[in-house]
Amino acid sequence: MEMGRKIFALARGLAVAALFVSLWTWFVPRWINGGRLQPHPNVAAIALMIPGGAIILWCVLAFAWRGLGTAMPLDPPRRLVVSGLYRFVRNPMYVGMGIFLCGEALLLPSITRQMLIMVVLLWGAVTIFIVTYEEPSLRRRFGEDYETYYRNVARWIPRLTPFDNAPTQALH
Repeated sequence: MEMGRKIFALARGLAVAALFVSLWTWFVPRWINGGRLQPHPNVAAIALMIPGGAIILWCVLAFAWRGLGTAMPLDPPRRLVVSGLYRFVRNPMYVGMGIFLCGEALLLPSITRQMLIMVVLLWGAVTIFIVTYEEPSLRRRFGEDYETYYRNVARWIPRLTPFDNAPTQALH
């Protein structure tokens, strides 16, 4: 039964991620540019997009496999995910998306400036969302486990050493 729940969560997570990522990496850049884009592949763009994309994918998989949910607020993880990248920073999925979008900005020189402005605006909007909705929701849902995690792992700046909270890890 547990394997079926994980696979269903994985399918939901990948579908939600595909919609969300395509919105910000495909549709919005085309809207900004008024249609067709002319990418100019370069080392800097690829050097940001590959790790950014890998971080996003890892987080989607962790939310589904360990948390049995998705990044969508209507279908959040049922278990607190405090493993892998989440041991270093509380919001690695948003960090990965920011890194990817910065790389995409370098890939699209005709709209680099607009893309970077979008990244800054999204960072502000996401921070407001996290502070006003996500963190209070996680406090209610996971209680002291989340409080301990919150006190030890920063929202945006990664720790140099992984967070290790054995009791929380044992539960999840």
